[in-house]
Order: sequence, then structure tokens, then C-alpha cells
Amino acid sequence: MIVRQGLLSLIIAVLAASAAAAELREPSATDMSRMIQAIKADARQTASYTGRPTLSRAVLDAMETVDREDFVPESLEAYAYENVPLSIGHGQTISQPFIVALMTDLLEPEAGDRMLEIGTGSGYQAAILARLVEAVYTVEIIPELAEQAAARLAGLGYDNVHVKTGDGWHGWPEAGPYDGIIVTAVDETVPPRLVEQLAPGGRLVLPLGPKQGRQMLVVMRRDESSGELVREDVLPVQFVPLTGEH
Repeated sequence: MIVRQGLLSLIIAVLAASAAAAELREPSATDMSRMIQAIKADARQTASYTGRPTLSRAVLDAMETVDREDFVPESLEAYAYENVPLSIGHGQTISQPFIVALMTDLLEPEAGDRMLEIGTGSGYQAAILARLVEAVYTVEIIPELAEQAAARLAGLGYDNVHVKTGDGWHGWPEAGPYDGIIVTAVDETVPPRLVEQLAPGGRLVLPLGPKQGRQMLVVMRRDESSGELVREDVLPVQFVPLTGEH
């Protein structure tokens, strides 16, 4: 009888621990759901600009799979699932979840694609893309951010993401051409070296405009026949400036 009571106590303790763990996980699941709903709401509200009242199921699934809290400073983890940009230090930010989702959707990623990202930051955008494509090459000009992102992504098991410290204006020509290129910082002109690294039929998604003033999120598509770039203005945005010598 004593043995049975001890076993019963052990079972009760395990169940209690499991319930406590579930309670700890539940807010994160609730926060993630709220973030996804906010992304969907923003997509509907900006549809008159973007022409996309809904984003692809694959992109939303990727957003829901990647824990944003893994990519923000510990002091800001409580705000990780808010639909707002957050500081990651060095004058840089992790973009608003809706903007991450929209820019990913505009790339129209496919499973066999190779993508180039300019501006690794904390690695969040690269992690989203890694769920959708074959390989992601990402360039970060700030060495500390590049090192932290590379370690973070490797620790989370993203073995199809390759991180490099360098000036993103020049891209990563050795690994090109790319089916899609995404730039997460603003400049007034399209970096010509990035255009050179864009494959026929590829899409370049980036903000264009002055550091202070009206910026526009743009899609540049390379025509498969002529090789010419076709521009589509998508949405007014606000990004940190693209740094480096150019």
C-alpha cells in the first residue's frame, strides 16, 4: 500500500509538472496567434496599396513556426510578438512582423530557390526564408550582429543559412545568381551589383527613398526574355539606412 501511494504521488507530481509546463507555453502560443492575426489584419488594410489582401499560406506557416522571441534581446522578449519593429542594438531593428511577412510573400519563394538577404540583423528574416527555400545567403555589415546571428541560426538548426560579414551593397556574387534578393535597409538607388546577381525571372524586394522622408517598398522583377527590370511600387515604409561605402 505504501508503494502504491508513493507511485500515485509520483504520477500526481508528473501531471502537475506537465500542467505547469503547458501553462508556461500557452502565453507564447497565444501571443504567436495574436501576431499572425495582426499580420492578416494589416494585409487586408494595406491591400489597396499591395494588391495582396491575403498572404500565402506557406509564408504564414513559416511566420508561425519561427519563434520571434529567439531573435530579440532578452530585455524585449515580452514584446517579441507585438506587430512592431524592435531595437536589436547598433542602431538596427528587427522589422515589424507584417513587413517581414509581406516582403517574404513578394519574393514568391519556392522550395528550390536560392535567396540573398542584405542586412542580416538578428537573423529573423533569414530564418523565415530558410523555412521556404533551399538556401539563404545573408550579408551583415556590422561584425557583432553577423557573428551573433550566425551563432543563433546555427544553434537553432538552420543549416541552410549562410552568414557573411561585409558590405551588402556588393551582395555575395560568389554564391549567385539568386532567385530572389531582399534588402532590409533603405537607399535612394538600387545597388547595381545586386541587379547583376539576380537570376532571370528573379525578384528583388527592397525599400527605396531618402534616409529621412518618403520611402517606398518596391519589387523589381527581371524579365526572363529581355533581362530588363520591371518595377512595382508596393507600400510606403520606413527603414533604417543601408550603410557602407558606396
